[in-house]
Amino acid sequence: MPVEDVIANMIVHLKSNTIVMRRKSLKRLILYIPVVFLMLSFSKAKEITWVAIGDSITYLNDHPDETGNRTSKGYLTMVQEAVADLHYINQGHNGWTTSGIAKEIEKLGIVKADIYTVFIGTNDWWSGIPIGTLDDYLNDTGTGTTCGSYRKIINKIRSLNHEARIILITPMQRNDFVYIANAQNNAFGSYKEKNGQSLEGFANAIAAISKQEKFESIDLYHNKELRLDKLVKYKRLKNPVTGEYKNYKFPESASIPFNPTKDEYPYPPDAMAMTYDGLHPSNKGNAIISKQLVKLFKK
Repeated sequence: MPVEDVIANMIVHLKSNTIVMRRKSLKRLILYIPVVFLMLSFSKAKEITWVAIGDSITYLNDHPDETGNRTSKGYLTMVQEAVADLHYINQGHNGWTTSGIAKEIEKLGIVKADIYTVFIGTNDWWSGIPIGTLDDYLNDTGTGTTCGSYRKIINKIRSLNHEARIILITPMQRNDFVYIANAQNNAFGSYKEKNGQSLEGFANAIAAISKQEKFESIDLYHNKELRLDKLVKYKRLKNPVTGEYKNYKFPESASIPFNPTKDEYPYPPDAMAMTYDGLHPSNKGNAIISKQLVKLFKK
């Protein structure tokens, strides 16, 4: 019998015996009480749906083989394991910029959810997309800037669920990135500007949007546990004078040349710290991200 019917029957019994309750009816009522509690205890809690919009850092959660199996658990999985009745949907797109996601937002199959996280921006910096200003966001100026692109994404989220929780996550700092499957895909770290822009500028712009909208936010860029010097233990490179391999720590590693066609992969497993390749989080790095999200999700 549904819980609602059980409770309704209890009310009927109470009304019919307002003044004098017969012993038989009282016994029946007492028998119903543990049944109600038992049925309530087994009733399924409402599932919380979380859509995680992001780039390769989010995408790799479900593709550990593309990390050379250097990671075994991404931040989405870690959060889901820590928060009861949470179900994530991975909308991470490998190598995509904020602009790229905004342009294709209607084709990505993003669904209605209770919570949305948006964790993008590092590829914008490397691709040279202009940061833009808060006015680009407020005035919905289009996908020519990161700020304008964020507006397109937020508009889509609100069209799906105006009451959804929206959490913005800033990019992490990044050391020299070397793709584990192809060393010719590499990039210098955020210790210097690219096309006249700093990665910190992107992080600050995202934080400004979050403040303007009163969104919840996580500032990974300024997280001390994810500082540049903590991302890898060392970078294994050839000594320019002797030609012998040596483990160089940051910042010295940034001044030593790397030849992707001739040199060994510079990040052996022992070099992993918060990232496994200078950019993408290791299990430790993912744990830092998930810890921040779990704090918010459990509010």
